[in-house]
Amino acid sequence: MTKKEKVEFILETLEQLYPEVPIPLDHKDAYTLLIAVLLSAQCTDARVNTITPHLFAAADNPADMVKLSIDQIREIIKPCGLSPAKSKAIHGLSVILNEQYDGEVPDTFEALEALPGVGHKTASVVMSQAFGYPAFPVDTHIHRLAARWKLSSGKNVEQTEKDLKRLVPKDLWNKVHLQIIFFGREYCPARGHDEEKCPICSVL
Repeated sequence: MTKKEKVEFILETLEQLYPEVPIPLDHKDAYTLLIAVLLSAQCTDARVNTITPHLFAAADNPADMVKLSIDQIREIIKPCGLSPAKSKAIHGLSVILNEQYDGEVPDTFEALEALPGVGHKTASVVMSQAFGYPAFPVDTHIHRLAARWKLSSGKNVEQTEKDLKRLVPKDLWNKVHLQIIFFGREYCPARGHDEEKCPICSVL
């Protein structure tokens, strides 16, 4: 199987299994998505979704968020882990959004990545899922599966992202990155992976 055939098989399998892919993090707009993605660092999406309703009940926009103290934010988000850094980032980026962007989330990588606590992966998720801009956010699931499927020998997520962008058609990036995440959770976990039962690994 050539690499091109392998990619075609993977994309076809993902499309059969996940023709529709909901965004795993509950949100209602670009700001609540940004906060949810920031909280998801080293925390499961499921846990984030149990915490954000409490946070967004208190503040679901930058103007209300800055009225909360960093300590108040930290208390709400504590179950997510890394709460001291995340609460500072949430408060800090909300101040910037109010002062520089009229309370709106900017729609460029450059502006997003300049916000406190927002790295390239977080910016990529917001650009793709809130604004529909072609992006390929690479999380640990995607990095792991790209290596397992020998689509990338990337030692880091940046290299894996470049390799996948080269192999997957641009108009599919936003959907495929979510499909791989769902596939990784359901069929291709890091531990206890049964290669013979995996719809992709059993064939490759």
